[in-house]
Amino acid sequence: MSNSSDSSQVPFAPHPVTAAEVIPGDLIALTPADAERACWYVVTHTLPETPETIRVTLRPPLGGTDHDEVLGRDRRVISGCRRLDVGSVPRLVSDDLASVEFREGDRVSSLRVVDPGAGEVSYVRRWGVWHRDLDGGTGEDVLSDAEVRGWGGAEATGVGAETSGAGSGGEFVVRHHPRPERVVAAVGGPRRVVVTGLGAVTPLGVGVDELWRGLLDGRHGIRELDGEEFAELPVRVAGTVPVDPMELLPRQAARRMNRAAQFAVLAAREAWGDAGFVAGGTRESGLDPERVGVSLGAILGDASVLVGGDRKLRDKGPRGVSPLTTPMTVPSQAASQVSLDLHITGEARTVTAACASGTEAIGAAIDRIRYGRVDIALAGGAEAVVTPAIMASFAAMRALSTRGLADGSSPSRPFAKDRDGFVNGEGAGVLVLEAEEHARARGARIYCEAAGWGLSADAHHMAAPDPSGAGVALAVRRAVRDAGGYVADVVHVNAHATATVEGDLAEAGALRAVFGRRNVPVTALKGNLGHLQGAAGGVEAVATVLTLHHGVVPPTVGVGSELDDAIGLDVVVGVARELPGGGLGGGRAGVRAGVREGVPGVGDLALSNSFGFGGHNAVLALRRVG
Repeated sequence: MSNSSDSSQVPFAPHPVTAAEVIPGDLIALTPADAERACWYVVTHTLPETPETIRVTLRPPLGGTDHDEVLGRDRRVISGCRRLDVGSVPRLVSDDLASVEFREGDRVSSLRVVDPGAGEVSYVRRWGVWHRDLDGGTGEDVLSDAEVRGWGGAEATGVGAETSGAGSGGEFVVRHHPRPERVVAAVGGPRRVVVTGLGAVTPLGVGVDELWRGLLDGRHGIRELDGEEFAELPVRVAGTVPVDPMELLPRQAARRMNRAAQFAVLAAREAWGDAGFVAGGTRESGLDPERVGVSLGAILGDASVLVGGDRKLRDKGPRGVSPLTTPMTVPSQAASQVSLDLHITGEARTVTAACASGTEAIGAAIDRIRYGRVDIALAGGAEAVVTPAIMASFAAMRALSTRGLADGSSPSRPFAKDRDGFVNGEGAGVLVLEAEEHARARGARIYCEAAGWGLSADAHHMAAPDPSGAGVALAVRRAVRDAGGYVADVVHVNAHATATVEGDLAEAGALRAVFGRRNVPVTALKGNLGHLQGAAGGVEAVATVLTLHHGVVPPTVGVGSELDDAIGLDVVVGVARELPGGGLGGGRAGVRAGVREGVPGVGDLALSNSFGFGGHNAVLALRRVG
């Protein structure tokens, strides 16, 4: 919908001429005021009307309908000193939008055709409203169906002054562009991935139900470290699992696993059963073990094994060191033990990307299923690094909160004005990811779609985040794009928010840059759990899945009424909040909110953020399904 003649390179030098001087092809404004507000016309035809007057036929320079003006021969008009090929200026009539049945994905465009330098303004319909920029975050360039219908008709007033509708008749041409027909993906193309099972071991307890109830109730699982090995440390609180995992596993098998692997196996077993598979593993469930994979994140796994081996070496010599020290020390032990426990032979991978490890492991599994390498994957993270040396190191970095538990509140306070650092933690979170057709063929319950993920690197500092948040924003946008969505689709963010001053500000700045003035509900779980390191992404992904499924956003613990004004986000505090658009409900303890059909302005994506030392940024995008 643009003028095909290229007059943009012709000098534009408005000056007055008489009507008698104009000829076809001239670009004129009828008054100086019209020239001032860029209201120009191309002369398509001239005809003497009387000895004193001329009938001039005019058409907008970017296309439109003709209209005649009878002008006195001595009448002064403004010439743009530009000649156009009349034949190249199209005849255009605005679409009558009154009878159009709008659909999601339709586009309506408006062009101020009297302005030679005008650009087309387009709005796309999504979630029942019209967005000027689906990836913008102003929250202001959104219109209703009724407002858009008001643009149409033969005498369209268009958007005028961008959105007000002001303008004289015929200045705008409005067109309706139906959404493109959906193209069926070719055989062998990327597959849709869904979440069918959840498992968790966290400081709130063993099991997903314990996690979800604790989040909704606003409880935390941060405890005093009372072992004598922690006695001399400046910080002696951590998010520790309240149950000894050794007591929940066969003793002989548990003795061959480090603590992180024990957490991982328990979480994987729960997720496996939650997905509807038979206890025991792939064979008992009638699955081809070669079509199932494991993808877990870990930073160190369990640092205590190596420390214990070194202590035995010094105390008892080489013969005192267990032959299991090395295989139980490697970060990949959790993935290998899950593979052994459920007899999974497709693959067992480990991702180490600092505190983004769990989220990146889930993203890697999504791609393995998308492109047909496996049909099912257990993905997430596991970590057990609440050890004296790790605690001392974090304390030396001044990264840990120095608050205790005396006042009964959580010392981990994401986004709070008085936050002073993170609380170290441990645990595991595992999702069962599955190709959609595989899940539907067996009648599986589907929590949501694992729709996409995004990565970036800050390239800023070995430990501190980039204060600009540019890398975080890039990962967020990549995750949304990988999910085939737009920023306008995002209805919730589960933030990384470690409760460090610099980290929270960098993430908040990045989210403001992406979402602008849109109030997207944000929550952070580290007030409940502490920072679970490589397991954080897995556990927070489990919580984000449940948020979509139940339609409820858990509150952010530790903030109270003292939210840092500099954060500038819609942080959910105090009590749980209903997610815009509701959820699918069923299957888990919590509040159920049914899906509300046709709610204007409501999207379908939730994001789970994870960022780690060294500038590792990973974001998971989950989509609710009907």
